[in-house]
Amino acid sequence: MSDDRDNILARYTGGARVNHWANAIILILLAISGLALFHPGLFFLTGLFGGGPETRAVHPWLGVAVLFTFGGLFVRFVRYNFWNRDDSKWMAHVGDVVNNRDEKLPEVGRYNAGQKLVFWGMSLSIIVLFVSGLVLWDTYFFQYTTIDQKRLAAVAHALAASGMIVIVIIHIYAAIWVRGTIRAMTRGSVTGGWAWRHHRKWLKEEVAKPGNDD
Repeated sequence: MSDDRDNILARYTGGARVNHWANAIILILLAISGLALFHPGLFFLTGLFGGGPETRAVHPWLGVAVLFTFGGLFVRFVRYNFWNRDDSKWMAHVGDVVNNRDEKLPEVGRYNAGQKLVFWGMSLSIIVLFVSGLVLWDTYFFQYTTIDQKRLAAVAHALAASGMIVIVIIHIYAAIWVRGTIRAMTRGSVTGGWAWRHHRKWLKEEVAKPGNDD
């Protein structure tokens, strides 16, 4: 691999991209169906699923699908998302991040601190949503929980869902804001210039790999 920063680097495999987009699509459907059931003003959204009863029936199954698709992403990427000292340094420069002063940011690896917070925030939210959702899934689990447990689960479910929606919005905004990022999940690759600017330590690690000496 030459030193030309415009070289193309592989970032995500085809399997990882399919996994990501499957999770994204199901998560959007889960959010829409959940909002339709949450507030009367949004009940019209149930028409997308065939009506109220159908939405109520499909919503928990979408939750199961999200758990499994995100589980695939978790297994793939968890090893890159553990916190380290570079992340603490990056967070100390969050003002430079917001103001696009990239030259003042410390070098980071495959993911920066913001991306790691999104990863762990989604992981926690999905766990809370799934567990609380089981308590509320009366079709199969009504007899195993009390009314008080269901009330507590409903509150936890709503809070976790709200948090998840905010995290997803931040994730989408950041992907659009950082030019060249969406390419990684559509083509599976990034330019060397993008990697040099946003993930310089990762770029150096990629260049140093055996077979990249040309």
